[in-house]
Amino acid sequence: MTQLLYPESTAALARKRRELAPEPSQAFKAFSAAVFAEGALPAQTKQLIAVAVAHVTQCPYCIKGHTAEALKHGASEQQIMEAIWVAAEMRAGGAYAHSALALDAMQQHAHPGGGA
Repeated sequence: MTQLLYPESTAALARKRRELAPEPSQAFKAFSAAVFAEGALPAQTKQLIAVAVAHVTQCPYCIKGHTAEALKHGASEQQIMEAIWVAAEMRAGGAYAHSALALDAMQQHAHPGGGA
């Protein structure tokens, strides 16, 4: 028997979350609706951004949900995959850019007291 890493998202779990904290649950639902509504950015673009961010935050529920929403809003499979590649580049780019911290620490170690 296989054991899932993450439990399936079910109506029962959603109901339990609402029961345990109804006010924050309602507020989050309203916030989410406002964020993903048509605005300066079309809903499809917002869902593609969400797909990319979901891959960076590595939330399996968000990945599945926002991929489905992007498709519902007319995004193509190619657009979704490009959004995922943008996320991958940004994640890798962040690691590369932050190497400046390691390089600075190495320089400090090699030259204690600030001498270059």
